[in-house]
Amino acid sequence: MKVCGSYKGGTAVSDDMKKITLQSPEENAARYPDEDGGEAFKPLTAQEARQWRQKHKPLSLWRALLLQVAVAVTVVLLVFLATGSRGAMWSAAYGGLAVVLPAALFARGMARSLAAGAGGAALAGLFIWEGVKVALTVAMLFAAPRLLGGGLHWMALMAGFVLTLKSYWLALWLQAARGGSGVGPA
Repeated sequence: MKVCGSYKGGTAVSDDMKKITLQSPEENAARYPDEDGGEAFKPLTAQEARQWRQKHKPLSLWRALLLQVAVAVTVVLLVFLATGSRGAMWSAAYGGLAVVLPAALFARGMARSLAAGAGGAALAGLFIWEGVKVALTVAMLFAAPRLLGGGLHWMALMAGFVLTLKSYWLALWLQAARGGSGVGPA
């Protein structure tokens, strides 16, 4: 599509060579209301945004990490109580560690990236540290048979891994119950 001019009164030529008159964002909002019939989007004022941020504090990455540790310890205790096997207990602990250790490295790396202040650096840090987290998690899971040897219980390891990994949902639910929203650097 080739655009000539600016919003109002400007024209564009579509791929099938039809001439299109461009509208301002306000005119588009009035012309095309929300699909659900609700009000059109209204941006918050600076004061409203400040009030919203005060009411909805972000969840700390470190608090989410502590919750993961608590879930991992709980799973380890439950596995030991259910099976009585030290091998199963250590397997569940290793499964939890395969989540917590990479997540801690990710949180530390992101805290440093966010402290740098530049938006581009924080975004690049997100991709880099997420890649490091995934690679370390996969490496730890591949190393499990060698590190745990004959005492490895795959079901216990996967229980520790999956339940610890899914504890982010519990962290978000607890945060929403407290009146906050989202995960952030706070």
